[in-house]
Amino acid sequence: MELQLALDLVNIPEAIKVVKEVEEYIDIVEIGTPVVINEGLRAVKEMKDAFPNLKVLADLKIMDAAGYEVMKASEAGADIITILGAAEDMSIKGAVEEAKAQGKKILVDMIGIKDIESRAAELDVLGVDYICVHTGYDLQAIGQNSFADLMTIKNVVKNAKTAIAGGIKLDTLPEVVKLKPDLIIVGGGIANQDDKAAAAAKMKQMIQQS
Repeated sequence: MELQLALDLVNIPEAIKVVKEVEEYIDIVEIGTPVVINEGLRAVKEMKDAFPNLKVLADLKIMDAAGYEVMKASEAGADIITILGAAEDMSIKGAVEEAKAQGKKILVDMIGIKDIESRAAELDVLGVDYICVHTGYDLQAIGQNSFADLMTIKNVVKNAKTAIAGGIKLDTLPEVVKLKPDLIIVGGGIANQDDKAAAAAKMKQMIQQS
Protein backbone atom coordinates (compact mmCIF):
# COMPACT_ATOMS: atom_id res chain seq x y z
CA MET A 1 0.00 0.00 0.00
CA GLU A 2 1.20 3.46 -0.93
CA LEU A 3 0.31 6.79 0.67
CA GLN A 4 -0.62 9.76 -1.50
CA LEU A 5 -0.90 13.33 -0.22
CA ALA A 6 -3.57 15.34 -2.01
CA LEU A 7 -2.96 19.09 -2.12
CA ASP A 8 -6.05 21.05 -3.11
CA LEU A 9 -6.31 24.47 -1.49
CA VAL A 10 -2.75 25.77 -1.80
CA ASN A 11 -0.58 27.74 -4.18
CA ILE A 12 2.74 26.39 -5.46
CA PRO A 13 5.01 27.76 -2.68
CA GLU A 14 2.58 26.53 0.01
CA ALA A 15 2.37 23.13 -1.66
CA ILE A 16 6.16 22.76 -1.74
CA LYS A 17 6.39 23.82 1.91
CA VAL A 18 3.84 21.16 2.97
CA VAL A 19 5.56 18.41 0.99
CA LYS A 20 8.94 19.32 2.53
CA GLU A 21 7.44 18.57 5.95
CA VAL A 22 6.16 15.12 5.02
CA GLU A 23 8.17 13.89 2.02
CA GLU A 24 9.85 11.02 3.88
CA TYR A 25 6.44 9.51 4.75
CA ILE A 26 4.59 9.78 1.43
CA ASP A 27 5.00 7.96 -1.87
CA ILE A 28 2.99 10.21 -4.20
CA VAL A 29 2.11 13.90 -4.11
CA GLU A 30 -1.09 14.94 -5.83
CA ILE A 31 -1.50 18.29 -7.50
CA GLY A 32 -5.24 18.56 -6.92
CA THR A 33 -7.75 19.88 -9.43
CA PRO A 34 -8.13 23.29 -7.71
CA VAL A 35 -4.35 23.79 -7.84
CA VAL A 36 -4.27 22.89 -11.54
CA ILE A 37 -7.13 25.33 -12.19
CA ASN A 38 -5.40 28.11 -10.26
CA GLU A 39 -1.78 27.50 -11.25
CA GLY A 40 -1.88 25.35 -14.41
CA LEU A 41 0.43 22.44 -15.19
CA ARG A 42 3.31 24.63 -14.01
CA ALA A 43 2.41 23.37 -10.53
CA VAL A 44 3.13 19.79 -11.63
CA LYS A 45 6.47 20.77 -13.13
CA GLU A 46 7.60 22.77 -10.09
CA MET A 47 6.61 19.96 -7.71
CA LYS A 48 8.47 17.34 -9.77
CA ASP A 49 11.52 19.62 -9.98
CA ALA A 50 11.44 20.15 -6.20
CA PHE A 51 10.90 16.47 -5.33
CA PRO A 52 12.30 14.29 -8.14
CA ASN A 53 12.22 11.20 -5.91
CA LEU A 54 8.45 11.44 -5.33
CA LYS A 55 5.84 10.38 -7.85
CA VAL A 56 3.59 13.28 -8.86
CA LEU A 57 -0.07 12.80 -9.74
CA ALA A 58 -1.84 15.44 -11.83
CA ASP A 59 -5.52 15.37 -10.89
CA LEU A 60 -6.84 16.66 -14.20
CA LYS A 61 -10.12 14.69 -14.02
CA ILE A 62 -10.00 14.39 -17.81
CA MET A 63 -13.34 14.00 -19.59
CA ASP A 64 -12.44 14.52 -23.26
CA ALA A 65 -9.43 15.05 -25.56
CA ALA A 66 -7.73 12.55 -23.28
CA GLY A 67 -4.66 11.69 -25.32
CA TYR A 68 -3.70 15.35 -25.70
CA GLU A 69 -4.24 16.17 -22.03
CA VAL A 70 -2.27 13.13 -20.87
CA MET A 71 0.54 14.17 -23.22
CA LYS A 72 0.64 17.71 -21.77
CA ALA A 73 0.59 16.46 -18.16
CA SER A 74 3.37 13.99 -19.00
CA GLU A 75 5.47 16.78 -20.49
CA ALA A 76 5.03 18.69 -17.23
CA GLY A 77 6.47 15.73 -15.30
CA ALA A 78 3.36 13.95 -14.01
CA ASP A 79 3.87 10.25 -13.28
CA ILE A 80 0.14 9.53 -12.87
CA ILE A 81 -2.77 11.37 -14.52
CA THR A 82 -6.46 11.11 -13.63
CA ILE A 83 -9.43 10.62 -15.92
CA LEU A 84 -13.07 10.40 -14.86
CA GLY A 85 -14.80 7.03 -14.90
CA ALA A 86 -17.74 8.78 -16.57
CA ALA A 87 -15.62 9.56 -19.66
CA GLU A 88 -16.35 7.73 -22.91
CA ASP A 89 -14.53 4.44 -23.44
CA MET A 90 -12.74 6.01 -26.43
CA SER A 91 -11.39 8.70 -24.11
CA ILE A 92 -10.25 6.10 -21.58
CA LYS A 93 -8.51 4.17 -24.38
CA GLY A 94 -6.87 7.36 -25.63
CA ALA A 95 -5.59 8.17 -22.15
CA VAL A 96 -4.22 4.65 -21.63
CA GLU A 97 -2.56 4.60 -25.04
CA GLU A 98 -0.84 7.96 -24.55
CA ALA A 99 0.20 7.12 -20.97
CA LYS A 100 1.82 3.88 -22.16
CA ALA A 101 3.66 5.77 -24.90
CA GLN A 102 4.95 8.25 -22.30
CA GLY A 103 5.75 5.65 -19.63
CA LYS A 104 3.10 7.09 -17.30
CA LYS A 105 0.10 5.70 -15.39
CA ILE A 106 -3.64 6.40 -15.55
CA LEU A 107 -5.85 6.60 -12.47
CA VAL A 108 -9.59 6.53 -13.05
CA ASP A 109 -11.62 8.59 -10.58
CA MET A 110 -15.01 6.95 -9.97
CA ILE A 111 -16.57 10.06 -8.44
CA GLY A 112 -20.26 10.30 -9.37
CA ILE A 113 -20.48 6.78 -10.86
CA LYS A 114 -23.70 5.08 -9.75
CA ASP A 115 -23.00 1.48 -10.87
CA ILE A 116 -19.50 1.19 -9.43
CA GLU A 117 -19.26 -2.57 -9.92
CA SER A 118 -20.09 -2.68 -13.64
CA ARG A 119 -18.00 0.35 -14.56
CA ALA A 120 -14.97 -0.90 -12.59
CA ALA A 121 -15.12 -4.21 -14.49
CA GLU A 122 -15.27 -2.34 -17.83
CA LEU A 123 -12.38 -0.05 -16.91
CA ASP A 124 -10.28 -2.98 -15.79
CA VAL A 125 -10.56 -4.49 -19.27
CA LEU A 126 -9.58 -1.16 -20.86
CA GLY A 127 -6.15 -1.39 -19.23
CA VAL A 128 -6.15 1.48 -16.74
CA ASP A 129 -3.53 1.37 -13.98
CA TYR A 130 -5.61 2.43 -10.97
CA ILE A 131 -9.33 2.55 -10.23
CA CYS A 132 -10.13 4.94 -7.40
CA VAL A 133 -13.34 5.15 -5.39
CA HIS A 134 -13.82 8.73 -4.27
CA THR A 135 -16.22 10.52 -1.98
CA GLY A 136 -16.02 14.19 -2.97
CA TYR A 137 -16.13 17.18 -0.63
CA ASP A 138 -19.84 17.73 -1.11
CA LEU A 139 -20.77 14.19 -0.01
CA GLN A 140 -18.17 14.12 2.78
CA ALA A 141 -20.06 17.09 4.22
CA ILE A 142 -23.08 14.86 4.82
CA GLY A 143 -21.03 12.03 6.31
CA GLN A 144 -20.56 9.70 3.33
CA ASN A 145 -17.42 7.67 2.59
CA SER A 146 -16.22 5.17 -0.03
CA PHE A 147 -15.34 2.17 2.15
CA ALA A 148 -18.17 -0.04 0.82
CA ASP A 149 -17.36 1.02 -2.75
CA LEU A 150 -13.75 -0.08 -2.25
CA MET A 151 -14.95 -3.55 -1.26
CA THR A 152 -17.12 -3.61 -4.38
CA ILE A 153 -14.33 -2.80 -6.82
CA LYS A 154 -11.85 -5.13 -5.13
CA ASN A 155 -14.26 -7.97 -5.85
CA VAL A 156 -14.33 -7.30 -9.61
CA VAL A 157 -10.98 -5.77 -10.53
CA LYS A 158 -8.40 -8.29 -11.75
CA ASN A 159 -5.63 -6.21 -13.34
CA ALA A 160 -5.76 -2.60 -12.16
CA LYS A 161 -4.65 -1.46 -8.74
CA THR A 162 -7.31 -0.12 -6.38
CA ALA A 163 -7.31 3.26 -4.66
CA ILE A 164 -9.51 5.19 -2.25
CA ALA A 165 -9.90 8.92 -1.60
CA GLY A 166 -12.19 11.20 0.34
CA GLY A 167 -12.10 12.30 3.94
CA ILE A 168 -9.60 9.71 5.22
CA LYS A 169 -8.13 10.70 8.57
CA LEU A 170 -6.16 9.00 11.33
CA ASP A 171 -9.30 7.74 13.07
CA THR A 172 -10.76 6.18 9.89
CA LEU A 173 -7.49 4.90 8.44
CA PRO A 174 -7.56 1.54 10.32
CA GLU A 175 -10.85 0.66 8.60
CA VAL A 176 -9.36 1.56 5.20
CA VAL A 177 -6.13 -0.35 5.80
CA LYS A 178 -8.10 -3.52 6.58
CA LEU A 179 -9.51 -3.41 3.04
CA LYS A 180 -5.96 -3.34 1.59
CA PRO A 181 -6.23 -0.90 -1.32
CA ASP A 182 -3.03 -0.41 -3.29
CA LEU A 183 -3.18 3.36 -2.83
CA ILE A 184 -4.60 5.45 0.01
CA ILE A 185 -5.15 9.12 -0.79
CA VAL A 186 -5.21 11.58 2.12
CA GLY A 187 -5.77 15.32 1.88
CA GLY A 188 -6.81 17.32 4.91
CA GLY A 189 -6.03 14.39 7.20
CA ILE A 190 -2.40 15.45 6.73
CA ALA A 191 -2.41 18.88 5.12
CA ASN A 192 -4.76 20.51 7.65
CA GLN A 193 -3.01 19.17 10.76
CA ASP A 194 -0.87 21.38 13.00
CA ASP A 195 1.89 18.75 12.98
CA LYS A 196 1.75 17.44 9.42
CA ALA A 197 4.88 15.32 9.75
CA ALA A 198 3.53 13.53 12.82
CA ALA A 199 0.20 12.79 11.13
CA ALA A 200 1.91 11.50 7.97
CA ALA A 201 4.40 9.42 9.98
CA LYS A 202 1.60 7.79 11.97
CA MET A 203 -0.37 7.02 8.82
CA LYS A 204 2.67 5.53 7.11
CA GLN A 205 3.37 3.38 10.17
CA MET A 206 -0.22 2.08 10.24
CA ILE A 207 -0.03 1.21 6.54
CA GLN A 208 3.32 -0.56 6.87
CA GLN A 209 2.16 -2.59 9.88
CA SER A 210 -0.93 -3.93 8.13
